[in-house]
Amino acid sequence: MEDVAALVEVSRDPALRQWASSVVDDDADGERWVQAQQRGWAAGDRFGFAVLEEQPGSVREQLVGNVVLKEVTSGKPAAEVGYWTAAHARGRGVAPRALEALTGWAFDTFEADGLERLELLHQVDNLASCRVAQKSRYDFDSVLPAAPPSFPRDGHLHIRRANA
Repeated sequence: MEDVAALVEVSRDPALRQWASSVVDDDADGERWVQAQQRGWAAGDRFGFAVLEEQPGSVREQLVGNVVLKEVTSGKPAAEVGYWTAAHARGRGVAPRALEALTGWAFDTFEADGLERLELLHQVDNLASCRVAQKSRYDFDSVLPAAPPSFPRDGHLHIRRANA
């Protein structure tokens, strides 16, 4: 909950709002968003991580992004990953590094339960997400048809396998 104010601040970014599946307009929205992340951890099917950066001269880290592992089910061979990066942290490799850490953690944690591949989905016009997928060795698999309202445009499916 200590990141709610920072979450509200970074969520004001128009580019982030364009691609985000949920909007955080104020502290109440931020608290609901954090509580949803906590419920995912408690249920064991969605694992969100704040991406923080140390600040020189400060005891608190700065929120620079988020990565999430979604739809994890024992025996299911695939799960989905997602991420976002705060505007002030873009262009510095934050998303690829955070996604790489999440990918390693996911396979280390869930491969014994049957996890074989991770799927990354983004709209076709989200070129930055396509670059993150490529940098993170998530191979392009296919174009997915639009599925409004969550995906109003066609999308790309990228896949990373456990042995990649």
